[in-house]
Amino acid sequence: METGLTHQPDRRSPMIQSGAWNDKLITDYLDQAVTHTPDREAIVGYQVTGDTRTALTYRELNDTVTRMAAGLAGLGIGKGDVVACQLPNWWQTTALHLACMRIGAILNPLMPIFRERELRFMLKHGEARLLVIPKLFRNFDYEAMVDGIRAELPDLKTLLVIGGEGDRSFEQRLLDTAWEEQQDTDALFRERQLGADDVIQILYTSGTTGEPKGVMHTSNTLFSNVRPYADRLHLGSDDKVLMASPLAHQTGFMYGIMMPIYLGTTAILQDIWDAEYVCKVIAAEQPAFTMAATPFLADLVKAAPRHEGELDSLRIFVSAGAPIPSAVVEQAGKVLKAKIVSAWGMTENGAVTMTCPEDRPERASQSDGKALPWMEVKITDFQGNDLPAGEEGNLLVRGASLFVGYLKRPELYGVDEDGWFSTGDLAGMDQDGYIRITGRTKDVVIRGGENIPVVEVENLLYKFPGLVDVALVGCPDDRLGERVCAYVTLDDNATGVTLDEVNGYLLEQKLSRNYLPEFLEVIDAMPRTASGKIQKFKLREQARAVHPEPARRS
Repeated sequence: METGLTHQPDRRSPMIQSGAWNDKLITDYLDQAVTHTPDREAIVGYQVTGDTRTALTYRELNDTVTRMAAGLAGLGIGKGDVVACQLPNWWQTTALHLACMRIGAILNPLMPIFRERELRFMLKHGEARLLVIPKLFRNFDYEAMVDGIRAELPDLKTLLVIGGEGDRSFEQRLLDTAWEEQQDTDALFRERQLGADDVIQILYTSGTTGEPKGVMHTSNTLFSNVRPYADRLHLGSDDKVLMASPLAHQTGFMYGIMMPIYLGTTAILQDIWDAEYVCKVIAAEQPAFTMAATPFLADLVKAAPRHEGELDSLRIFVSAGAPIPSAVVEQAGKVLKAKIVSAWGMTENGAVTMTCPEDRPERASQSDGKALPWMEVKITDFQGNDLPAGEEGNLLVRGASLFVGYLKRPELYGVDEDGWFSTGDLAGMDQDGYIRITGRTKDVVIRGGENIPVVEVENLLYKFPGLVDVALVGCPDDRLGERVCAYVTLDDNATGVTLDEVNGYLLEQKLSRNYLPEFLEVIDAMPRTASGKIQKFKLREQARAVHPEPARRS
């Protein structure tokens, strides 16, 4: 397949010299673990619905991967072919990535919540040759869904179904057949050996606006993030990793698949988020680290008092995807021993900025951290001029973990001649280099020529009793350009909320009157991407239909 890879020959030399790129593959780290700790558990998988635990040692994982890799080759998967999987957090995802690495194939993980519309586009655009799915997950029939679109996917030659039957059975086709005895696997793996600059992963962006883009990464770009990430958090081979964030999201993939094998530690996977269940898992498995979106942290903090002493192994909780309300950080300090670390990143880079475990606790709610080693961030105005500390502007990043292109769309690779990538985020930076995400460039609300500090207002409203989710968008206005419309969802105990109540609360918090919402819409649920981000473009579409008289300001 012609990927449209953006080659940057001038990028490699400085990355190698700095030590950012070390030309290691995940299979190199797997080999190390098999040599040094073959009987250590590599993966412990929990399936919440059936309350089952599955464990594989490094030796068992490696043997399984060898069989699967030989099987994939036997099924016609060639070097450079795309293997897609739409799986929950099951051990098979990790094994499939490792098997693809052994034979030079590219893994394309797909979020389990994707349905026909997303799959039709992604599988066709990525030219996936093989797809692995569950038969059923959360009472949804994935096999029937794929059968419904299969005729539109000419490149998809093989469908394997975990829990399936006959020729489609993942277990029968890959696991129960001694493929490794039918060919010389050592010779096969040598022949298919990948370089560290070869594309190994394609992840589609969530699509908050427009058509999803296939982000391409190499071993060098991914590991140049995983290594300093683990260093900043002081993680080692004895620190088990808990991952309930989807493995088909960059968070789960990099820090739930790659990082545990890099460290030679145990990955504990949970396939459905349930705070009570995760408390049970932590008590049983004693992980030191986890990373998840902010709502997961809030859920854990709420559940923790019922599990006193059982969660003490958890040393680090990295939260990303949305600002962490200060109230959650404060409560976490009372009920968890874990340090709360905030982070910001993208599919295109992995985590770019993080606070440090040594930082004062408030840092986690007041900033999104400072750049990891081998990455740089800067803030510019809309003309591209660098801005001083404290001023809001466009957030740009460059460095070792920057992706290598969008699949088949090289023209969209928005990296300038100096290596800077425009993230589409607005941010400010303090004197210490810590950034704070303040919004999206496309989410800016400009009322009467004044930028509304959207994230600041949203953060205040997250503390309003009874509100669960908050999103501010612009509502078109002939005179002022835009007015502010607040969309909110309520918790089960809330009976309702009015605009006057919300604005009265914001004024009590000393918010400028110029920033108060003029409209308030209570909705049942926020429109979200597969990774959980609120799709503000959909809310803006709804807001265009809102035409009441604007709230009077006194």
